[in-house]
Amino acid sequence: MNKEGFNSMGLKDDLLKMIDEKGFEQPTPIQQQTIPLAIAGLDVMGQAQTGTGKTASFGIPILNTVSKGGGIQALIVCPTRELAVQVREEIAFLGRGLHINALAVYGGQSIEIQMRALGRRPEIIVGTPGRLLDHLRRGSIKLGGLKFVVLDEADEMLDMGFLPDIETVLQQCPEKRQTFLFSATLVDEIRDLGQKFMNKPEIVLIESAERTVAVIEQVYYQVNPRRKVETMCRILDVEQPPVSLVFCRTKKSADELARILNSRGYTADALHGDMSQRERDSVMHRFRTGSTKILVATDLAARGLDVELVTHVFNYDIPEELDSYIHRTGRTGRAGRTGVAITLVEPSQLRQLRLIERYTGKRIQPGILPTLQEAVQRHQELLLSRLLKAAEQPGEVYLNMAARILEQGEAKNLLAAALKIMADDTPDLETTEFDESDRGTTAHVELPAGRLQGIHPRRLVELLTANTSLSPKQIGDIEINSNTTYVEVPMSSIDEVYQAFISFERNKKGGRPPYRPQKHRSKKMEVGHRGR
Repeated sequence: MNKEGFNSMGLKDDLLKMIDEKGFEQPTPIQQQTIPLAIAGLDVMGQAQTGTGKTASFGIPILNTVSKGGGIQALIVCPTRELAVQVREEIAFLGRGLHINALAVYGGQSIEIQMRALGRRPEIIVGTPGRLLDHLRRGSIKLGGLKFVVLDEADEMLDMGFLPDIETVLQQCPEKRQTFLFSATLVDEIRDLGQKFMNKPEIVLIESAERTVAVIEQVYYQVNPRRKVETMCRILDVEQPPVSLVFCRTKKSADELARILNSRGYTADALHGDMSQRERDSVMHRFRTGSTKILVATDLAARGLDVELVTHVFNYDIPEELDSYIHRTGRTGRAGRTGVAITLVEPSQLRQLRLIERYTGKRIQPGILPTLQEAVQRHQELLLSRLLKAAEQPGEVYLNMAARILEQGEAKNLLAAALKIMADDTPDLETTEFDESDRGTTAHVELPAGRLQGIHPRRLVELLTANTSLSPKQIGDIEINSNTTYVEVPMSSIDEVYQAFISFERNKKGGRPPYRPQKHRSKKMEVGHRGR
């Protein structure tokens, strides 16, 4: 059942049902402020970071208004194809109960494929500026029936030089429409664009939470989506956290993960908004007293949760809102204690990870998934540690028992039996043999040059393929900032990449020693998980 926040906004029942299925329990600040204004028919200019829930803040009022079979009624303009696909997927999910069709159009995909999809008369188009202009010139997209226009991440589009294209697109839109503009910053150029193409827009400013995280160890593991549970259990086997908090996106996934963990011998409880206060109190009592070692929760359920002894926070589902990452990780490392925050990242979610890093101003270190052999070794070490600790003060009664037992059997066999009894009281080890694709063997390397030094993707790929053993297919995400660049490469190639870049810089500068990158992944990261 949805919370009062969404129920009080005058939304269609089928839309409320999909909001609930999506796992949204309460509107985020940008949603709380934007949706009522949009439903009232006003233009909105919003300052909000990616990851604050802004896609739903404009998607929900659009879906609440457009009608099935009415042709193209909403146009959403995004700076990159990755964002266009992401926005389209979220709106398509929310619109499923209303049978609203959303289509993404972007460069890099065959325009013929997109034209065939346009023939199915989608109600919502999400696209990049260049490809939208292609379709407008061809006449395959007509904007005569448009009711909504959205400019998403407007500052990024302007930084990329898309302003002329955006103005051309907006000039072809009907004057009688609603326009929403979202940007991380509302600089003069953005405001000028809004004043030129919007009708007395309402300004919505969302103040970000403090963008710092506690002094805790932050690690991510790149995971195969089909082996996410197995990956989680392998990490638990090696980390052996005394008290941990695991975050899931939805109430359903929290229940399911808690059930699976319990079936494998862990003591886990779920905590989410569908539980009664009595159930919540009971779960928290077990967690605080140590009866439950793992609490699996949704973001809303964990708000205000203050358990000082939490040693590990797991983002089983990477947070969709950037502020949520700070709130989640802040649940560990309390009262001056050390803490660990571990995030499971599917390949398609690496962009969201990069956004979290930019938002917090701190890189999250990649981890290599432990092998079964490492998990077994860790398990044995812990059993031995428990046994030796108990042997420090065994007690007179148990010493007398041990003396009598040793008279009846072989000491080695008796000790082995004692260890087995101890092992039977621990969770089952995850025995899956993960291959390279499951173990997250890539890393994002920082290089000390960016746009201002003339770096662009094609030039970087050419540099690396010409001076290292890498092929173009082995080079993943590339993120180019003003003075730095991040490039995803196999972890085994990190030193090779650095050496190629150093040689390139030395040749360019006539032999002057270049700046050495500060965020070098140490070699021990290549041979063990998290540098152990």
